[in-house]
Amino acid sequence: MATQTASQAPGPAAPPWEPRIVAFFCNWCTYTAADLAGVSRLTHAANVRIIRVMCSGRVDPQFVLAAFAKGADGVLLGGCHPGDCHYGEGNYKAVRRVRMLHRVLAEMGIAPDRFRLEWISASEGEKVRLVINDMVAKVRALGPLGLPGRFREWDREMASLEHTLQHPLGAEEVGAHAG
Repeated sequence: MATQTASQAPGPAAPPWEPRIVAFFCNWCTYTAADLAGVSRLTHAANVRIIRVMCSGRVDPQFVLAAFAKGADGVLLGGCHPGDCHYGEGNYKAVRRVRMLHRVLAEMGIAPDRFRLEWISASEGEKVRLVINDMVAKVRALGPLGLPGRFREWDREMASLEHTLQHPLGAEEVGAHAG
C-alpha cells in the first residue's frame, strides 16, 4: 500500500461560488429601509455590498459599468417610489438611465437579471430583504459573470487585431510579391 506525501495530499476543497452584488441605495428611502431591516433583525443574503448615494438619479451609468468591470456579478439600484423623490425628479432620471443601461448591457452580453431597479420606501425593510434575496438567487442561477476575465480575453483579441492591421502581410509573403 503506497503512502501519500504531503505534496500529493488533496488540498482543501474550494468554497462554492457565491455571487457578488453591488447595491446603490438612495439615502432617503432604500438605504433607510435597509437600516430598518437591520434594526428589525431581518436577515438577507450577505452577498450584497451597499453603497449609499444621495439619490438614485445621481447614480452615473459609469458606476454600474465599473461595478461589473471590477467583478460584480449583479448590480441593484434602489430608490424612492416615483413621486416621492426628495430631490423632485431624481428617480425619473434613474428610470431613463436604467433603460439605457439595459440596452448597453445587452450589447455586452450581460443578462437583464444582473441589473435591477427597485422602488423601496424607508418603511419597507421587509421588501429590502425580499429583493436582495431574490436578486442573489437569480444571479446565482445565472452563474459567475467573469467580466474581468472577459476583458483580458478582449484585450488579447484587440492586440492580435492591431498586430494584423500593422503587419498585413508576413515577411515571406512580401518577398513572394516583390519579385
